[in-house]
Amino acid sequence: MTTIEKDAAGAGKKILVVEDDPFLSDIYHTKLKQAGFAVDLAMTGEECMEKLSGGEYDLMVLDIVLPQLDGWEILARVGKMRRQKPDSYLNRLKIIILSNLGQKEEIKKGLDLGADGFMIKAHFTPSEVAEEINRALETPKQ
Repeated sequence: MTTIEKDAAGAGKKILVVEDDPFLSDIYHTKLKQAGFAVDLAMTGEECMEKLSGGEYDLMVLDIVLPQLDGWEILARVGKMRRQKPDSYLNRLKIIILSNLGQKEEIKKGLDLGADGFMIKAHFTPSEVAEEINRALETPKQ
């Protein structure tokens, strides 16, 4: 598949996957690359913040339970960075939480902190996660 075909299919976008489980991280990395995405991985909250500061992404897939900084703290920091730098790419960055947490309060908290979507890991296969990412990227940022 050429780059043009990937772009035409809605892929070719840069995704940051923040997941501390090496097995899941590898599965998502492989599946998203197969879907045509450029994929970076972060295994810790600190590594996530470094990558967000040093790169530019179209979408971040964020786990909540992480070493060092958890997903809630990452969302709070991204929110602060968005307010401080309104012209930053972070204001266009889509964030989808992909977590084993799934209580109504947790979903509401994630959305209130700026996430664009919330997926419960056990409810989605890696292929379905890739499909949701495609849908999210096609939807204009609110």
